[in-house]
Amino acid sequence: MDVVTLGESMVLFTPETPGYMRYASTFTSKIAGAESNVAVGLARLGHHVGWFSRLGADEFGKKIFTFLRGEGVDVSKALFDGEAPTGLYFKEMVTDEEINVYYYRGNSAASRLSPEDLDEAYIAGARYLHLTGITPALSASCRETVFKAIDIAKQKGVTVVFDPNLRRKLWSEEEARRVLLDIVSKADIVLPGISEGEFLFGKDQPEDMAKKFIECGPSSVVLKLGAEGAYYYSKHEGEGYVPGFPIKRVVDPVGAGDGFAAGFLSGLLERLPFEKAVQRGAAIGAIVTTFSGDVEGLPDRKKVETFIKGMNQEDILR
Repeated sequence: MDVVTLGESMVLFTPETPGYMRYASTFTSKIAGAESNVAVGLARLGHHVGWFSRLGADEFGKKIFTFLRGEGVDVSKALFDGEAPTGLYFKEMVTDEEINVYYYRGNSAASRLSPEDLDEAYIAGARYLHLTGITPALSASCRETVFKAIDIAKQKGVTVVFDPNLRRKLWSEEEARRVLLDIVSKADIVLPGISEGEFLFGKDQPEDMAKKFIECGPSSVVLKLGAEGAYYYSKHEGEGYVPGFPIKRVVDPVGAGDGFAAGFLSGLLERLPFEKAVQRGAAIGAIVTTFSGDVEGLPDRKKVETFIKGMNQEDILR
């Protein structure tokens, strides 16, 4: 297995017409979840990736399971919970500039994930363990599960990659800062956004943030700077800025960070130079923003390579 990841996936409902959701009468349903987004992105790039969590033993849980399996993601370790529902969320596209997200995930099946659900051999068989800061915010048992997964990975020599993916609505700022920094200290590679760096350290310059992250323990940090690209700092790979890719029109920014993670991990798996791995992440993050939905814009290998080379950008950038 190239990458194993774990975390909640939900069914996403989006109104078919723009504007406030109170006026919507019809919705489309899709699949979304930071960790499964990364898994789908990696699978489309040709990598062997596994995702697991708890799903409700309901039609929504079956929808997620069959969708991810159909995308080539290994879901053999996913569990169905007959006592809790699959989480849902709604994305309100008021205008191109105003997008609101509403979660209905309280007491969901995924929030009941526990350390006993972990398969040690499954994690040990991966090259990378990918985690986000969303899962430990869902419940105390989810938090314990994340730390247990990290312990297994560290014992078995699996590289831990952590995206803080801060969700302020899920917990207090004090608790979030404490837990996220604890995970950062145990991770090998950290993939924060610029706002998360500001939240954790009170710094506003990428170079300063990166140094603070490295002081916590990781060997490498890649700061996502949105349209500006990314800044990386590594004990072994040096440092530098990777420019972003210009996009004519952003359709939906949600999921861009997950696309970045998938592209970056893909580059590491193929042993690209660190800077090139960051560049692939930035490219996929940009492509994702040109599509509606969290996974719909995740490209295959040919498309991302063409995008980076700057060929046929009119087709890709739409």
